[in-house]
Amino acid sequence: MSLYPLALRIAGRRVLVVGGGTVATRRVPALIAAGAQVEIVAPELTPALRAHVDAGRAVWTPRRFAPGDVAGAWLVHVAIDDPQAAAQVSEAAEEHRIFCVRADDREAATAWTPAVTRHGQVTVAVTDGGDRRRAMAVRDLVAHALEAAPPASPEFKGVALVGGGPGDPELITVKGRRLLAAADVVVADRLVPGILLGELRPEVELIDAAKIPYGPSAAQEEINRILVDRASQGRFVVRLKGGDNFVFGRGGEEAVACAQAGIPVLVVPGVTSSIAAPALAGIPVTHRGVAHEFSVVSGHIPPDHPDSLVDWAALARLRGTLVVMMGLKNLPAIAERLIAEGRSADTPVGVVQEGSTAHQRSLRSTLGAVTGDVAAAGIRPPAVVVIGDVVAVAEEIVPAIG
Repeated sequence: MSLYPLALRIAGRRVLVVGGGTVATRRVPALIAAGAQVEIVAPELTPALRAHVDAGRAVWTPRRFAPGDVAGAWLVHVAIDDPQAAAQVSEAAEEHRIFCVRADDREAATAWTPAVTRHGQVTVAVTDGGDRRRAMAVRDLVAHALEAAPPASPEFKGVALVGGGPGDPELITVKGRRLLAAADVVVADRLVPGILLGELRPEVELIDAAKIPYGPSAAQEEINRILVDRASQGRFVVRLKGGDNFVFGRGGEEAVACAQAGIPVLVVPGVTSSIAAPALAGIPVTHRGVAHEFSVVSGHIPPDHPDSLVDWAALARLRGTLVVMMGLKNLPAIAERLIAEGRSADTPVGVVQEGSTAHQRSLRSTLGAVTGDVAAAGIRPPAVVVIGDVVAVAEEIVPAIG
């Protein structure tokens, strides 16, 4: 069969979806993303489709299809497995000269949904004479090639604040990796996955923020100055941080500096190690019947320091999980303060070093013993400390983690 390829602009145009099951659940999100006015006709809906309807992203007519439903539609998707009912929809669409996609019978359809990959503003759609598996294989090859090849030009002018994730290079977001490939300048901290930096184009200016020769406050001011300076030259700048830029990453300060200089800012969140590192060690920060809350605090300042903004007494009274970032150096003082404020010395504690990397190590202890156990094990930064009963859940989860 010879096909005529075409891209449809369906924003604001009515698209009819007949059926409310699994197939419709897979098709509807792309239609919504394209801006279509989606109307679903079906006696029942899956919970996912119902969520779209409840949010106002689609309209639901709760009944079986009637031929008049196709009137006014620009496209019809048949997402039911009853051949007779599907044929009825096809006939009605044909009568109104409306293209119709059939999930149950591609040969009876007047339109096919291709295997699709998107890479920024590039959308690639692949069909192969009805061989869906081959089309998907070709799609995957093209997607891999697009990810490996640098874009012709940056999609964004300004500064992108990109979270690099907890350390495993595969845990950066797809968008974050794509923007790295487009960057003219990358300002990176010491905790970003090194492999990502090795993938940068040779002409990219790489600035190691850890080597800026100033104290902590002055160094941040210099980083802000560099971001503004390079972006003001018309270069696309990526500020790459480990974890998430806005979770103790000072991304807010960088965003403010850019805003004050009139530089556009794009925020790309990252997987924060405050949740990822415990999870990879088998510790869920929340668990049904164990913890309904969790708090994340910075431990870079000891509890008795006048600059500390943490209410340790309030944290000691909480029943949920406490996650301490950058707190290994001050762990003895933190544990002592929590116990003094009423937290039991028998409270389980987990410590995860370099979570998600090949160097990940973890130990489980108690609030009263963790200081000695960490020293004996030689645990070193960067490490995440988890305090609470969820740590005990790891005993059940760890054997199942590959």
